[in-house]
Amino acid sequence: MKEFKLDNEPNISTGFSVPENYFENFSAKLLQELPKEEPKVISLFQKRKKLLFAAAAVLIIALSLPIYNSFFKTTQELDNASIENYLTYQPNITQYDLISEMEANDLVSLNETSSADKAVIEEHLIKEGNLEQLILE
Repeated sequence: MKEFKLDNEPNISTGFSVPENYFENFSAKLLQELPKEEPKVISLFQKRKKLLFAAAAVLIIALSLPIYNSFFKTTQELDNASIENYLTYQPNITQYDLISEMEANDLVSLNETSSADKAVIEEHLIKEGNLEQLILE
């Protein structure tokens, strides 16, 4: 390959030339070409501001509903004694009406929570004189 020496060979011109005093007057010309009024800046946050406030309001309401319900509970829970007294003093309600209204899971839970032992029940039935009447009911 031929050896290339930059100092010996003639230089190639780039074809570009800069006008005289171009860089001295550059900043003054640039300031003249800039617009006099600054453009209006529109924030991206302001477009979504209403949406963010609405989401925050929904979140606050959703979180405060359980607290509101716990403070302002208007219904009173009935205890077992008052229910039992009500059913005792109602002459038109029979035990068959009560049984027909009970669901299967209520009957299972009633059997699980009964405190009577089978031996005690058998002893009571033996001592009871009207065993046949109880069986017929």
